[in-house]
Amino acid sequence: MLVPIHEEMTRTALGSRVSPRALEVIIAANRKQDALHGQLGHDEYHFDNNAIDAGHRYITEQRGLVLAALLAPGVLSAWIAFGRLTHTAQDFYAHTNYVSMWLDQHPGTPPTPPEIDPVQKSLIESPDIRSGKIYLPLDALYFVPFLRKIALAFLPNDSHGKMNLDSSKQGPHFAYACAAAIKRTEYEFDILEKILTPEMFTKFTDLQPEN
Repeated sequence: MLVPIHEEMTRTALGSRVSPRALEVIIAANRKQDALHGQLGHDEYHFDNNAIDAGHRYITEQRGLVLAALLAPGVLSAWIAFGRLTHTAQDFYAHTNYVSMWLDQHPGTPPTPPEIDPVQKSLIESPDIRSGKIYLPLDALYFVPFLRKIALAFLPNDSHGKMNLDSSKQGPHFAYACAAAIKRTEYEFDILEKILTPEMFTKFTDLQPEN
């Protein structure tokens, strides 16, 4: 997804659940995944090129880094790891066919975007789940606005250019990808609350516990 969209979704999901300073670090780390060094040779960051298993492993690794960081005196590394995690988790819905597969289960009038289940196990583990492949140089030309139509005319249907749900320009499925990404971000936060001790969780949220 586009960087501003990642930021908006992360604020929506976590804005009231962590301190302002924690949120800004998480968002900065999320955004950094889309820097040039994160785009080259890191399909696992974005679930690109059918890096489905690698993407899931990356999320698990970052979750482990959050835990490890909270065992140390500081907390900054935990926020950074969670920011990286949220970016990858959010891109799962924009870069794979998960949304299409979920909607295919509901023929007729589709459910509204907020009704999407972001963690339906049968879909996440389905052998049919796939993501867009990067076809260079055409997929690079796709990101140049005045060359996009030309690139799309030659890109295959399994390309990132044709499969992505990175912005509202990609059609109505984008709203489902956003809703799923927000819910998945909340889900990942809830996992932390379950696996961390109360003291570690309070440290992570950087909020004073309610009396």
